[in-house]
Amino acid sequence: MHVDMDAFFASVELKRQPALRGQPVIVGGRGDPNRRGVVSTATYEARVFGIHSGMPLRTAARLCPDAVFLPVDFPAYHEASARVFDCLAEVSEYLQPVGLDEAYLDISARDDDPLVIGRQLKATIHAATELVASVGIGPNRLLAKIASDLEKPDGLTWLRRGDVPERVWPLPVRTLHGVGPRTAERLADLGVESVGDLAALSPEQLTAEFSPRHAQSLMESAQGIDERPVQTERVRKSIGRERTFQADCRSSGRLDHEARAMLEEVCERLRARHLGARTVTVKLRYRDFTTHTRSRSLSGPTDEMETLAALVHQCLFAHRLHRAVRLLGVQLSGLVASDSDEAPGAD
Repeated sequence: MHVDMDAFFASVELKRQPALRGQPVIVGGRGDPNRRGVVSTATYEARVFGIHSGMPLRTAARLCPDAVFLPVDFPAYHEASARVFDCLAEVSEYLQPVGLDEAYLDISARDDDPLVIGRQLKATIHAATELVASVGIGPNRLLAKIASDLEKPDGLTWLRRGDVPERVWPLPVRTLHGVGPRTAERLADLGVESVGDLAALSPEQLTAEFSPRHAQSLMESAQGIDERPVQTERVRKSIGRERTFQADCRSSGRLDHEARAMLEEVCERLRARHLGARTVTVKLRYRDFTTHTRSRSLSGPTDEMETLAALVHQCLFAHRLHRAVRLLGVQLSGLVASDSDEAPGAD
């Protein structure tokens, strides 16, 4: 089962401001389309204008000048997400979160009708949060994910392997897991636009363009085959923070100050998860959108602020700071449970 909250951030905002229901609402950045920022989510009334997540707010404002723009409020979304996942945990202990607003559940151990489970879960989530979820059911993660998208919003769909030719093959090939923009471009060169087009290709045609492993994965996906298990224990790989400056920054002193402030926030999240970090990475994006990163590592994990701050400082000043900086990012990785007995020291 794949559960996906419909327009999650926007739905949380509409719950707080019900007068906005039915209007095109866009959530992103500080909620000001005249400032730099991107769309985090939008209501379906806004999406009909072509607005999607990741789009610059200024572009969204041009496409839908009558839209209501709201700032991102992560504490509120985390709180709502926690209530949603409490509901999911009642359905199955085999639960794989995917961000704040979606998850996979393995319900194969249950004997009751999957549609009944899905219908009850949707009702439980709505009762607990006043939010709406779409639920997809399938024999594997691939088809469950596709199913949850088929009848959004407020969908409940069951896809069986036998439904693949009729319901999946007509869909765009980008629907499939693992088909990103570059793979889609290469498939388009082979005349592949839909999942059905991909299913019709011979193994020889695919292996002439892709590695044997990638070609095999594409062939299986086109047939609705997916052997990935629901991963109940996700290992967080990194924790980070980024900031896009409203006016490009040329001050190394300000960058140093901002990097430390961002690190303090990231360290709080690190300690809240009882983790230590081995590697610090500082990212700079310049005015021309070129992006550079610098990293330093310790021999063991730590959550000690000053130790990590020294590495952030070193990484920052390894960059060319005389250029106009558009974006600054600080990331901690190499995460290990903080009760580890490894001792930190610079590599």
